[in-house]
Amino acid sequence: MLVRYDCRHFLGHKPCRFRRACDGCPHYAPFGERILIIKLAAVGDVLRTTPLLRGLRRACPEAHITWLTDPGAAPLLEGIGEIDRLLAYDCENVLRLECETFDRLYCFDKEARATALAMKVRAAHKAGFGMSAYGNVMPLDRASQYMFELGIDDTLKFRINTKTYPELVFECAGLPYPGPQEYVFPDLSAEIGAAREKLAALGVADSDLKIGLNTGAGAVFATKKWTEEGYIGLADLLAERLGARILLLGGPAEVERNARIRAAARRPVIDTGNDNPLRDFAGIVGNCDLVVTGDTLAMHLAIGLGVPVVVILGSTCHQEIELYGRGAKIVSDFDCSPCYLSVCPRERTCMQAIAPEQVCEVVLQVLARTERALGPRREPR
Repeated sequence: MLVRYDCRHFLGHKPCRFRRACDGCPHYAPFGERILIIKLAAVGDVLRTTPLLRGLRRACPEAHITWLTDPGAAPLLEGIGEIDRLLAYDCENVLRLECETFDRLYCFDKEARATALAMKVRAAHKAGFGMSAYGNVMPLDRASQYMFELGIDDTLKFRINTKTYPELVFECAGLPYPGPQEYVFPDLSAEIGAAREKLAALGVADSDLKIGLNTGAGAVFATKKWTEEGYIGLADLLAERLGARILLLGGPAEVERNARIRAAARRPVIDTGNDNPLRDFAGIVGNCDLVVTGDTLAMHLAIGLGVPVVVILGSTCHQEIELYGRGAKIVSDFDCSPCYLSVCPRERTCMQAIAPEQVCEVVLQVLARTERALGPRREPR
């Protein structure tokens, strides 16, 4: 009996969807070049790695691409046509990958669980990061050296590098970078539609100018957060000057913070909730006409959905963020910025030095030059 193990449709434990014997099957589709991408976390970093998919498809149109990611990031990769097989990181899938063979492996994480796996999976060529014999991170090939050095040389990362993260990923993968490459997203039209209905129930009309304020940041780099006072002042300014409906965005960690901002604002603001599943949260972001945020997941969602974004940056590298001409960065002028510290030792931080009036002016400039600029319906309330 002929068995085509190298067919994309072959399962082994049951007939394939065509329910045909392999011998003479007209649906036989060999894998072609097999590629494994290991990019587990964080969700924002997973999203800004997706431009690589288009580069890989240009280089290898018939390749079979597997992407291994954390379960928390998987919902925003589900349904992307450029990914042939999406695997969530768990014991079963790790064991499975250790038995498979790939033509190329790309590991863009530096965590031990990713780098160790990169060393164990069989692949003819490996790029990105692996684990050395001493248990620490090492580059897997020469093309990955620069991205590796960025992690261990603060001067290079903070002061010299001018490459964006997507550009670094292309370079690490040994692919030519043809200029800014957009994020690759699944179709989120259903989630955006559902969020539109949710906002309507909260009294927000589709014709309203909707500005989202994403007020938090991850716990690892809490210094990425702008101040509560800043968001309160900005909410008042945008409501008074533009008649904008202010949507508070955030997750479970921002419940109390957003409640305080809402209570202190002079004009009503809309709390969109803090328990929205990932794709539902993306749907809310997709309804905004502009988002103000730090270097966060909401920033990456706005970038991927084509929503204009104003990013307030202090502790992280502004150079690595690509806004594709649809936003603006407010970058701290403190000499110690960026620093990537979890806690700032200074009495007055770089984020405290950024005033609501400064952010408001930048928001006006971005709105004025985007397709969602102010029109007749944008009358102050």
